[in-house]
Amino acid sequence: MNKKRELYFFKNYFEEFYEAQADKVKKKIIWTLKVIEEIDRIPDIYLKHLKNTTGLYEIRVQVGNNIFRIFCFFDLDNIVVVGNGFQKKTQKTPKQQIERAEQIKREYYESKK
Repeated sequence: MNKKRELYFFKNYFEEFYEAQADKVKKKIIWTLKVIEEIDRIPDIYLKHLKNTTGLYEIRVQVGNNIFRIFCFFDLDNIVVVGNGFQKKTQKTPKQQIERAEQIKREYYESKK
């Protein structure tokens, strides 16, 4: 199948999060990342723009009652830069997680200069 998007894992932010997860969660994360790469219009349940951010999105993974979020943003049209992830325990995404994602995004663009 033809990829619609290219995933780019910036530094080891995603890897640190991913390695800490159970196998079942890892499988679902990989499956969800494939959806993001391959589907033309990604449903909100898998990828959602975060309000009040500068183009941050969250990749949404649910395994049973456990909810995980992985931050990402777009570079050019079809590159999805994947950053930090966390397990969501509350209704609202914790502010420090969003700030960390914004920081990673700044770091990414700095590194491209």
